[in-house]
Amino acid sequence: MPTPPPHRRLGRALAFGLVLTTAAVATNTPVSAGPPRPTGPTFGPNVTIFDPSMPVSQIQATLDAAHAAQVDNEMGTTRHAYLFRPGHYGTADQPLQIKVGYYTEISGLGASPTDVVINGKVEAYNRCLTEGGTANCIALVNFWRTLSNLSLRINATGQDDCRATANFWAVSQAVSMRRLDISGGGLSLMDYCTNGPQYASGGFIADSRLPATTNGSQQQWLTRNSEVESWSNAVWNQVFAGVVGAPDDAGFPDPPYTTLDTTPLSREKPYLFVDARGKYQVRVPAVRRDTRGITWGTRMTPGRTIPISDFFVARPSDPVHVINRELARGRHLLLTPGVYDVARSIEVRRPDTIVLGIGHATLTAVDGAVPLNVAGVPGVVVAGVTIDAGLKESPVLLRVGRKHGRNHSTPRNPITLSDVYFRVGGPHIGRTDTALEVNSDHVLIDHTWVWRGDHGVEGFTEGVNGDTDRWRTNTGRYGVVVNGDHVTATGLFVEHFQRYNTVWNGEHGTTILYQNELPYDPPTQADWHNGKVNGWAGYKVGDRVRHHTLHGGGVYVFNQNNPSIRTENGFEVPVRPGIRLRHIMTVNLSAGTIDHVVNGVGEAADMDRVGAPVYLEQYP
Repeated sequence: MPTPPPHRRLGRALAFGLVLTTAAVATNTPVSAGPPRPTGPTFGPNVTIFDPSMPVSQIQATLDAAHAAQVDNEMGTTRHAYLFRPGHYGTADQPLQIKVGYYTEISGLGASPTDVVINGKVEAYNRCLTEGGTANCIALVNFWRTLSNLSLRINATGQDDCRATANFWAVSQAVSMRRLDISGGGLSLMDYCTNGPQYASGGFIADSRLPATTNGSQQQWLTRNSEVESWSNAVWNQVFAGVVGAPDDAGFPDPPYTTLDTTPLSREKPYLFVDARGKYQVRVPAVRRDTRGITWGTRMTPGRTIPISDFFVARPSDPVHVINRELARGRHLLLTPGVYDVARSIEVRRPDTIVLGIGHATLTAVDGAVPLNVAGVPGVVVAGVTIDAGLKESPVLLRVGRKHGRNHSTPRNPITLSDVYFRVGGPHIGRTDTALEVNSDHVLIDHTWVWRGDHGVEGFTEGVNGDTDRWRTNTGRYGVVVNGDHVTATGLFVEHFQRYNTVWNGEHGTTILYQNELPYDPPTQADWHNGKVNGWAGYKVGDRVRHHTLHGGGVYVFNQNNPSIRTENGFEVPVRPGIRLRHIMTVNLSAGTIDHVVNGVGEAADMDRVGAPVYLEQYP
């Protein structure tokens, strides 16, 4: 295997001449065979359920067709979940080799990851965007896909020499790997089998047992509560929390590892499974504190089990008032794959309510609505949901708790957001003041990508004029605003908002891995100006905050619309004993300047050091 060199990030998408498509694919109907069949609701036409008695060739053909339809469908509306009933799939001579495209979920239906075994591969490759699909090969826009709750026994039979060297998972933001047991070969988070430049910008792994893992060109990555045989390298910001086998970070920034022995607060994402009687259930993992390693090594993941009959299984055609009526009656909500137009808020008001999306279910704001409103009550979990801004500006896309008034979430049972993603622009024009607003105390954000689109199919012209149109039209002022106390974020990815990307006003906040790109498209310095200060920091801790902790944070600049634009600081925080930033950096992606890392400290990330990060080990 060639040694993957550390690569620097150049601007994504438009900087690489990305050509987008809105091609769609006809959905498959559910497939199931072999006794005992699961009993429960029909999940609709966008869910395919496989059974181990089905011929491998039939499963392979279904998944090959899905990948062919979705591999370039970045801004399309097709969503699909492919679920595997407990059992073994693929053989030594006929492995099941899966490639995963946009808006696709591949998940096992076992109570444990070891209940579903795939003998083969589950992979995502670079997309080659120019010269007839042979050049400009990158994973920088490999977004929105899910792999979870299964065992993968790597079998490369039939693949060429390079492809046979690893299971490739070359992805970027809004992609999660959870509850996996991978063995039989190496895992590579970089696709080194195509032409260059092979850049990648992920990513997230949790509750998984991993083989020798090649980070390669991944600029940043969070691995949480897992086991890893070995880890190859780091590029800019590789973070490990509660990982058995994680590399030591004593040499920071060479290599730029950040390693926490334990994760201070975690709760694994709920998952759908089939029990021994063939009945569908949802497992809701328990809250854990100061832990390391996987949850399922010797027994079922601790937590509670909810029968599917306690859920309202929604489809995109269901009106919001029906969804709200079922929630008010005390039912949980399972959102099947598809795009839901939301003209009034989905209201989650009861404690311990579970909202679980599968297959990248997407809520789109209509007429300025707030698509999802979560009361500040204990134990609510929202997982696997994407929320899009609509044509008319929304005040916020997801609100957690009241901004003014009492909230009742508790430290023993925090509100949890897992794999919740946001988009402002991209597939269509989008407008919001704020994407995610957290007002309640005691909230856990476990992996989110909050994205104001730097590219898309909204109809803007290419080049500077098009970027100016995007700045004026796809408006999003703030990405994440945290007003509550004791909020923890593990894997906080926020990009391209027009003022502060993240504002943290609450006390005792903790972030473990922060990744931010400042907006690409401010037309002038006057458009990117905060009072007397040039620009807006990518991460802002409120002036009155006395206690805050950040482990592993990066702010990147690529002002492609106007390279003369400057940003004073990547991070802005109060200077107090209770404020601690550990392992932070800024980097220039080839346009613009960040003058300092934090509060006037640190060298400039300017055009003289493109791709070379400016690091601070600790501040203050």
